[in-house]
Amino acid sequence: MLQQQPYRMYDYHVWANEQLFAHLAQLPEEVFHAEVTSVFSTVAQTLTHIYRFEKLFMAVLAEIPNEEIYAKMPGWAEEAQNKSVDGMRQLFADVAEQFRDLLRRTPDPDKAMTIHHPLYGSLDTQFSEILRHVVNHGTYHRGHVTAILRQQGYAGVPTDYMFYMVERR
Repeated sequence: MLQQQPYRMYDYHVWANEQLFAHLAQLPEEVFHAEVTSVFSTVAQTLTHIYRFEKLFMAVLAEIPNEEIYAKMPGWAEEAQNKSVDGMRQLFADVAEQFRDLLRRTPDPDKAMTIHHPLYGSLDTQFSEILRHVVNHGTYHRGHVTAILRQQGYAGVPTDYMFYMVERR
């Protein structure tokens, strides 16, 4: 993977997702779709949300116009519907490869960008800041998955950046 810090953080994000999927694969299949009271009611719904927004932020970073992005969003949700752990894991692997391709084609992580949000207006930012948001968003929602698992009587899996650094050493 590329060595610039924002790109290394994305590598961590992919590693953390893979740790989570490896853990989920060891649990009973029904855990993935079991409903609980939480921010999202199932592990599958939480991962669908992460997946949709991975695709969205990748499109934003690729500077695809908002109209095109919004038109694709329902399809991204559909792609993730009724997936098994292995099916969802494959979607995440595919989007990670697409993201890595975008990173290879963007050698300057500090590339200036202006993004437009329909409710919040325009934001002058950098490619690397949006990429950091992708990583932070994933971390936040992997925490939700841990909470859902604990409600069902199962442990989560450590995905902290420190564990990534130790493993990569």
